[in-house]
Amino acid sequence: MKKILSILCFLICVNAFSQILSSNLEKKTLALGEVNHFIIKIDNLNNQQVSAAAKNELLPFHFEEIKDSIGTQPNLYERKIDFSVYEEGKFTIPELEFKVGDKVLKTIPYEIEVINTAQKGDQINDIMNNKEVKLEPKDYWELYKWYVLAALSVIALIVVIFMIVKWGRNKKSSPVVATNQTLKELDSLKKKKYIEEGNYRSFYVELLDISRKFITKQYNVPADVLLTDDLVQLMKTNNTISRDNEKIVEDVFLRGDLVKFAKTFPDKEIMEKDFTDIREFVKRSSNDLEFENLRKDV
Repeated sequence: MKKILSILCFLICVNAFSQILSSNLEKKTLALGEVNHFIIKIDNLNNQQVSAAAKNELLPFHFEEIKDSIGTQPNLYERKIDFSVYEEGKFTIPELEFKVGDKVLKTIPYEIEVINTAQKGDQINDIMNNKEVKLEPKDYWELYKWYVLAALSVIALIVVIFMIVKWGRNKKSSPVVATNQTLKELDSLKKKKYIEEGNYRSFYVELLDISRKFITKQYNVPADVLLTDDLVQLMKTNNTISRDNEKIVEDVFLRGDLVKFAKTFPDKEIMEKDFTDIREFVKRSSNDLEFENLRKDV
Protein backbone atom coordinates (compact mmCIF):
# COMPACT_ATOMS: atom_id res chain seq x y z
CA MET A 1 0.00 0.00 0.00
CA LYS A 2 2.86 2.38 0.84
CA LYS A 3 4.47 1.67 -2.54
CA ILE A 4 1.23 2.49 -4.37
CA LEU A 5 0.87 5.74 -2.43
CA SER A 6 4.49 6.63 -3.20
CA ILE A 7 3.98 6.02 -6.92
CA LEU A 8 0.79 8.09 -6.93
CA CYS A 9 2.54 10.94 -5.11
CA PHE A 10 5.41 10.78 -7.61
CA LEU A 11 3.05 10.93 -10.60
CA ILE A 12 1.10 13.81 -9.09
CA CYS A 13 4.32 15.76 -8.50
CA VAL A 14 5.55 15.13 -12.04
CA ASN A 15 2.26 16.30 -13.53
CA ALA A 16 2.13 19.28 -11.22
CA PHE A 17 5.55 20.58 -12.29
CA SER A 18 5.61 19.56 -15.98
CA GLN A 19 4.56 21.90 -18.76
CA ILE A 20 1.22 21.23 -20.43
CA LEU A 21 0.64 22.46 -23.98
CA SER A 22 -2.88 22.80 -25.33
CA SER A 23 -4.24 24.24 -28.55
CA ASN A 24 -7.70 25.13 -29.79
CA LEU A 25 -8.93 25.94 -33.31
CA GLU A 26 -12.34 27.63 -33.40
CA LYS A 27 -13.50 26.41 -36.85
CA LYS A 28 -12.35 23.63 -39.15
CA THR A 29 -14.53 24.77 -42.07
CA LEU A 30 -14.21 28.35 -43.30
CA ALA A 31 -15.64 30.53 -46.00
CA LEU A 32 -13.20 32.38 -48.23
CA GLY A 33 -11.74 35.30 -46.24
CA GLU A 34 -13.57 34.38 -43.02
CA VAL A 35 -11.61 35.07 -39.83
CA ASN A 36 -10.69 32.05 -37.68
CA HIS A 37 -9.16 31.97 -34.18
CA PHE A 38 -6.29 29.73 -33.07
CA ILE A 39 -5.11 29.64 -29.44
CA ILE A 40 -2.04 27.93 -27.93
CA LYS A 41 -1.48 27.72 -24.17
CA ILE A 42 1.42 26.35 -22.11
CA ASP A 43 0.80 25.92 -18.37
CA ASN A 44 3.22 25.30 -15.47
CA LEU A 45 6.09 27.32 -16.98
CA ASN A 46 7.77 27.96 -13.64
CA ASN A 47 9.35 31.16 -15.04
CA GLN A 48 10.96 29.34 -17.98
CA GLN A 49 11.41 31.08 -21.32
CA VAL A 50 9.35 29.96 -24.34
CA SER A 51 10.96 30.01 -27.81
CA ALA A 52 8.82 29.83 -30.93
CA ALA A 53 8.48 31.34 -34.39
CA ALA A 54 8.34 35.14 -34.50
CA LYS A 55 5.09 37.10 -34.61
CA ASN A 56 3.05 36.65 -37.80
CA GLU A 57 5.39 33.82 -38.90
CA LEU A 58 3.99 30.84 -37.03
CA LEU A 59 1.49 29.56 -39.59
CA PRO A 60 2.27 28.34 -43.16
CA PHE A 61 2.07 30.82 -46.02
CA HIS A 62 -1.48 29.84 -47.10
CA PHE A 63 -2.75 31.35 -43.84
CA GLU A 64 -2.98 35.16 -43.82
CA GLU A 65 -2.30 36.16 -40.20
CA ILE A 66 -4.38 39.19 -39.20
CA LYS A 67 -3.44 39.39 -35.53
CA ASP A 68 -0.81 37.54 -33.49
CA SER A 69 -0.79 38.38 -29.78
CA ILE A 70 1.48 36.75 -27.20
CA GLY A 71 0.80 36.91 -23.47
CA THR A 72 3.26 35.65 -20.87
CA GLN A 73 3.00 35.16 -17.13
CA PRO A 74 5.32 33.33 -14.72
CA ASN A 75 3.32 30.10 -15.16
CA LEU A 76 1.44 30.69 -18.41
CA TYR A 77 2.23 31.32 -22.08
CA GLU A 78 -0.74 32.16 -24.30
CA ARG A 79 -0.68 32.93 -28.03
CA LYS A 80 -3.81 34.02 -29.91
CA ILE A 81 -3.79 34.17 -33.70
CA ASP A 82 -6.55 35.48 -35.97
CA PHE A 83 -6.15 34.40 -39.60
CA SER A 84 -7.97 34.03 -42.91
CA VAL A 85 -7.48 31.90 -46.01
CA TYR A 86 -8.17 33.25 -49.49
CA GLU A 87 -7.94 30.02 -51.51
CA GLU A 88 -10.42 27.17 -51.77
CA GLY A 89 -9.30 23.69 -50.72
CA LYS A 90 -8.00 21.77 -47.75
CA PHE A 91 -5.04 23.17 -45.81
CA THR A 92 -3.10 21.84 -42.84
CA ILE A 93 -1.71 23.59 -39.80
CA PRO A 94 1.24 21.27 -39.08
CA GLU A 95 2.72 20.39 -35.71
CA LEU A 96 4.10 23.62 -34.25
CA GLU A 97 7.12 23.48 -31.96
CA PHE A 98 7.52 25.49 -28.76
CA LYS A 99 10.75 25.18 -26.81
CA VAL A 100 10.42 25.51 -23.02
CA GLY A 101 13.86 25.45 -21.48
CA ASP A 102 15.48 22.31 -22.95
CA LYS A 103 12.13 20.66 -23.68
CA VAL A 104 10.35 20.85 -27.06
CA LEU A 105 6.53 20.72 -27.00
CA LYS A 106 4.43 20.22 -30.13
CA THR A 107 0.82 21.03 -30.97
CA ILE A 108 -1.43 18.58 -32.76
CA PRO A 109 -1.96 19.17 -36.52
CA TYR A 110 -5.26 20.61 -37.78
CA GLU A 111 -6.89 20.26 -41.19
CA ILE A 112 -9.02 23.17 -42.43
CA GLU A 113 -11.40 23.15 -45.39
CA VAL A 114 -12.00 26.48 -47.13
CA ILE A 115 -15.12 26.77 -49.26
CA ASN A 116 -16.68 29.36 -51.55
CA THR A 117 -20.10 30.19 -50.13
CA ALA A 118 -21.37 31.67 -53.40
CA GLN A 119 -24.00 29.34 -54.89
CA LYS A 120 -23.74 28.18 -58.47
CA GLY A 121 -27.34 29.17 -59.24
CA ASP A 122 -27.17 32.66 -57.74
CA GLN A 123 -28.61 35.22 -60.15
CA ILE A 124 -26.69 38.41 -60.85
CA ASN A 125 -28.89 41.29 -61.94
CA ASP A 126 -27.66 44.27 -63.91
CA ILE A 127 -28.41 47.67 -62.41
CA MET A 128 -29.16 49.13 -65.86
CA ASN A 129 -30.12 47.64 -69.20
CA ASN A 130 -27.24 47.16 -71.62
CA LYS A 131 -26.84 49.77 -74.38
CA GLU A 132 -25.39 49.11 -77.80
CA VAL A 133 -22.66 51.63 -78.65
CA LYS A 134 -21.23 52.11 -82.13
CA LEU A 135 -17.43 52.40 -82.08
CA GLU A 136 -15.35 54.55 -84.43
CA PRO A 137 -11.76 53.64 -85.56
CA LYS A 138 -10.46 56.09 -82.97
CA ASP A 139 -12.33 54.24 -80.24
CA TYR A 140 -10.81 50.92 -81.31
CA TRP A 141 -7.35 52.51 -81.18
CA GLU A 142 -7.97 53.75 -77.65
CA LEU A 143 -9.13 50.28 -76.61
CA TYR A 144 -6.28 48.29 -78.15
CA LYS A 145 -3.36 50.72 -78.50
CA TRP A 146 -1.53 49.33 -75.46
CA TYR A 147 -1.77 45.79 -76.82
CA VAL A 148 -0.37 46.99 -80.18
CA LEU A 149 2.48 48.86 -78.50
CA ALA A 150 3.25 45.86 -76.27
CA ALA A 151 3.38 43.57 -79.34
CA LEU A 152 5.73 45.99 -81.12
CA SER A 153 7.94 46.15 -78.02
CA VAL A 154 8.15 42.36 -77.86
CA ILE A 155 9.09 42.18 -81.55
CA ALA A 156 11.77 44.85 -81.05
CA LEU A 157 13.14 42.99 -78.03
CA ILE A 158 13.34 39.73 -80.01
CA VAL A 159 15.23 41.54 -82.81
CA VAL A 160 17.71 43.04 -80.32
CA ILE A 161 18.30 39.65 -78.64
CA PHE A 162 18.81 38.03 -82.05
CA MET A 163 21.39 40.67 -82.99
CA ILE A 164 23.23 40.28 -79.69
CA VAL A 165 23.35 36.50 -80.02
CA LYS A 166 24.48 36.63 -83.67
CA TRP A 167 26.96 39.51 -83.63
CA GLY A 168 27.48 40.58 -80.07
CA ARG A 169 29.88 39.15 -77.50
CA ASN A 170 28.58 38.50 -74.04
CA LYS A 171 31.02 39.59 -71.41
CA LYS A 172 31.20 37.03 -68.66
CA SER A 173 31.53 38.50 -65.20
CA SER A 174 34.78 37.59 -63.49
CA PRO A 175 34.50 34.87 -60.80
CA VAL A 176 36.65 37.05 -58.56
CA VAL A 177 34.18 39.94 -58.86
CA ALA A 178 31.25 37.69 -57.91
CA THR A 179 33.24 36.25 -54.99
CA ASN A 180 34.23 39.65 -53.60
CA GLN A 181 30.69 40.99 -53.94
CA THR A 182 29.26 37.99 -52.09
CA LEU A 183 31.87 38.27 -49.32
CA LYS A 184 30.82 41.90 -48.81
CA GLU A 185 27.18 40.82 -48.57
CA LEU A 186 28.11 38.17 -45.99
CA ASP A 187 30.04 40.78 -43.97
CA SER A 188 26.95 43.01 -44.02
CA LEU A 189 24.84 40.08 -42.80
CA LYS A 190 27.32 39.47 -39.97
CA LYS A 191 27.06 43.11 -38.85
CA LYS A 192 23.30 42.75 -38.34
CA LYS A 193 24.08 40.57 -35.27
CA TYR A 194 21.30 38.06 -35.97
CA ILE A 195 23.48 35.32 -34.46
CA GLU A 196 24.18 37.21 -31.24
CA GLU A 197 20.47 38.10 -30.86
CA GLY A 198 19.29 34.55 -31.63
CA ASN A 199 17.23 35.75 -34.63
CA TYR A 200 17.78 32.47 -36.47
CA ARG A 201 14.93 32.87 -38.98
CA SER A 202 16.08 36.22 -40.37
CA PHE A 203 19.67 34.96 -40.38
CA TYR A 204 18.91 31.87 -42.48
CA VAL A 205 16.54 33.69 -44.84
CA GLU A 206 19.26 36.22 -45.75
CA LEU A 207 22.09 33.66 -45.73
CA LEU A 208 20.21 31.42 -48.19
CA ASP A 209 19.24 34.37 -50.42
CA ILE A 210 22.89 35.50 -50.64
CA SER A 211 24.05 31.92 -51.33
CA ARG A 212 21.43 31.29 -54.01
CA LYS A 213 22.35 34.50 -55.87
CA PHE A 214 26.03 33.58 -55.69
CA ILE A 215 25.53 30.02 -56.98
CA THR A 216 23.36 31.33 -59.82
CA LYS A 217 25.96 33.89 -60.90
CA GLN A 218 29.12 31.89 -60.25
CA TYR A 219 28.11 28.46 -61.51
CA ASN A 220 25.32 29.31 -63.98
CA VAL A 221 22.97 27.10 -61.97
CA PRO A 222 19.37 28.39 -61.50
CA ALA A 223 19.60 28.22 -57.72
CA ASP A 224 17.40 31.31 -57.36
CA VAL A 225 14.35 29.47 -58.74
CA LEU A 226 14.95 25.83 -57.75
CA LEU A 227 13.69 24.20 -54.57
CA THR A 228 16.43 22.96 -52.26
CA ASP A 229 15.92 19.27 -53.11
CA ASP A 230 16.01 20.00 -56.86
CA LEU A 231 19.11 22.18 -56.49
CA VAL A 232 20.97 19.48 -54.54
CA GLN A 233 20.02 16.86 -57.13
CA LEU A 234 21.20 19.12 -59.97
CA MET A 235 24.55 19.79 -58.28
CA LYS A 236 25.10 16.07 -57.85
CA THR A 237 24.37 15.30 -61.50
CA ASN A 238 26.35 18.03 -63.28
CA ASN A 239 29.47 17.84 -61.02
CA THR A 240 30.13 21.58 -61.37
CA ILE A 241 30.59 22.08 -57.63
CA SER A 242 33.15 20.04 -55.69
CA ARG A 243 31.88 17.39 -53.28
CA ASP A 244 33.02 19.32 -50.19
CA ASN A 245 31.31 22.53 -51.33
CA GLU A 246 28.25 20.56 -52.43
CA LYS A 247 27.96 18.99 -48.94
CA ILE A 248 28.14 22.44 -47.30
CA VAL A 249 25.41 23.84 -49.55
CA GLU A 250 23.17 20.82 -48.95
CA ASP A 251 23.53 20.88 -45.14
CA VAL A 252 23.06 24.64 -44.75
CA PHE A 253 20.15 24.88 -47.23
CA LEU A 254 18.24 21.96 -45.70
CA ARG A 255 18.70 23.38 -42.21
CA GLY A 256 17.64 26.82 -43.43
CA ASP A 257 14.41 25.38 -44.87
CA LEU A 258 13.62 23.69 -41.55
CA VAL A 259 14.24 26.94 -39.68
CA LYS A 260 11.98 28.97 -42.03
CA PHE A 261 9.07 26.59 -41.36
CA ALA A 262 9.75 26.49 -37.59
CA LYS A 263 10.79 22.83 -37.69
CA THR A 264 14.09 23.35 -35.85
CA PHE A 265 15.73 25.91 -33.55
CA PRO A 266 19.51 26.10 -34.11
CA ASP A 267 21.81 27.48 -31.45
CA LYS A 268 24.49 30.16 -31.92
CA GLU A 269 27.29 27.63 -32.45
CA ILE A 270 25.46 26.01 -35.40
CA MET A 271 24.65 29.44 -36.89
CA GLU A 272 28.29 30.51 -36.59
CA LYS A 273 29.47 27.27 -38.23
CA ASP A 274 26.99 27.59 -41.11
CA PHE A 275 28.08 31.19 -41.72
CA THR A 276 31.77 30.21 -41.71
CA ASP A 277 31.15 27.22 -44.00
CA ILE A 278 29.27 29.33 -46.56
CA ARG A 279 31.99 31.99 -46.46
CA GLU A 280 34.69 29.38 -47.05
CA PHE A 281 32.62 27.84 -49.84
CA VAL A 282 32.42 31.23 -51.56
CA LYS A 283 36.19 31.77 -51.23
CA ARG A 284 36.93 28.26 -52.59
CA SER A 285 34.51 28.53 -55.51
CA SER A 286 37.26 29.68 -57.91
CA ASN A 287 38.90 26.26 -57.48
CA ASP A 288 35.69 24.60 -58.69
CA LEU A 289 35.64 26.82 -61.78
CA GLU A 290 39.31 26.16 -62.58
CA PHE A 291 38.69 22.42 -62.36
CA GLU A 292 35.59 22.73 -64.55
CA ASN A 293 37.54 24.65 -67.23
CA LEU A 294 40.28 22.01 -67.22
CA ARG A 295 37.67 19.27 -67.53
CA LYS A 296 36.11 21.02 -70.53
CA ASP A 297 39.50 21.46 -72.20
CA VAL A 298 40.25 17.77 -71.79
